[in-house]
Amino acid sequence: MKRLVITFALVVAILGAVVATGNAQTVLTGNTDGGAFFKIVVPAVWNGDLVIWNHGYSFNPIGPVSDLGPLNALQLSEGYAVAASSYQQNNWAVFKTKNDLQNMVNVFKANFGTPNHVLVNGASLGGIVTAQAIEKANIGNVVGAFPFCGAVAGSRNWDGGIDLRLLYDVVCGGVPGGAIPGGPEGLPVGFPPFPAGVGAILTAVNTCTGASTPAAFRTPAQAARLAQLLGISQVPNTSFLNQDMIFVTYGLSDLIHNPNKLGNSNDSCTGAGTPTACCTGLGTGTCWQGVGNANVNYDGGGFFDTNIQRVTPNAGAANRVEKNYTPSGNVGGVKIVSIHTDKDGLVVVENEDSYRDVVSAGNLSTAIAIEATPSHCGFTSSEVAAGWESLRAWVGGGPQPTATDIQNTCLFISGFNPTQCRINPAYVIPNIDNRILPR
Repeated sequence: MKRLVITFALVVAILGAVVATGNAQTVLTGNTDGGAFFKIVVPAVWNGDLVIWNHGYSFNPIGPVSDLGPLNALQLSEGYAVAASSYQQNNWAVFKTKNDLQNMVNVFKANFGTPNHVLVNGASLGGIVTAQAIEKANIGNVVGAFPFCGAVAGSRNWDGGIDLRLLYDVVCGGVPGGAIPGGPEGLPVGFPPFPAGVGAILTAVNTCTGASTPAAFRTPAQAARLAQLLGISQVPNTSFLNQDMIFVTYGLSDLIHNPNKLGNSNDSCTGAGTPTACCTGLGTGTCWQGVGNANVNYDGGGFFDTNIQRVTPNAGAANRVEKNYTPSGNVGGVKIVSIHTDKDGLVVVENEDSYRDVVSAGNLSTAIAIEATPSHCGFTSSEVAAGWESLRAWVGGGPQPTATDIQNTCLFISGFNPTQCRINPAYVIPNIDNRILPR
């Protein structure tokens, strides 16, 4: 107990002044054979273990790594080496992230030797990269993982993505200035690339729903369409509607058209059966439609079920999306702590329900922070540190932490400041089938 108190006191000191990790560090940067950038930092006094940080979803071009995660100063002070990859792909990057992490670990081994243990942490998209790394990547002796606000339901999140994309078309497709081209393919080939065309997307959404207009200045028709779209899609607010529409246009289009993901396959549309299985308006031989909504029940045969476009995905493409990546739960002896905020409108909390369905209860501890205002990854620094320290104690031989334990650890780290620690052990994670409707 005395050792734990000393450890937590150190956590408080580090969080209070994230500056002195010391100058006597070894920093290694470069590129792997796959084209991904990496950054590796090894402290002067290395404990022999490696922490891998997996960053979130990014639309930006691949570039040098600057981000080692929000816990890197603490982790380095505790003696861990910390490494991160840029990934060789942007957007939904999990088609190649397994290779990216393997390549980076091989660089680490060549320069510093084989780490005794590997711990993996990541946020948002980095959560599913972390889950994939546990199950599929050859990165050494992985003993622990800490995904937070993670997309740990994996590729099922794209089911929710195509739903929002097509629900938007039902509500806004006939509104002058409100229509967005592309439908189930997100955006058509030739649409202005990110970020040049983002303004056009947001202008269309605002024209239809007034999402970027103060509520008092929306027209009655805009307010009605906004309420209708938020209600059927369960997007929590207008801010998230704008964010989500960028993801389900640009992100979905990249998934479908990128030649290194689903686009330009030699087997495009083979056996699809109907034209809607291929990308709308593009003809055969161009891309795979990897997600669809053919049998989804939106409103019990009502307005949306009657008017929404129905899309049957190509079986091969759907299989490729599922493999990149949907967790199987085959985590071996890896100990996992996963935390989420309850009102996340980008990576919904129901991801945790899906992950809990496949991972053994003895391998997974989940804790949910209750927000006053919806956010994506809106944790306090104490909550994130508490998740990490709870994992460390568990990996070190302590008992499996409960949500109550993680909350109590957070309170200790924060100096017993309840505003910094919002984990509710009684929170019941909703069923994902009620949020991302089953196919």
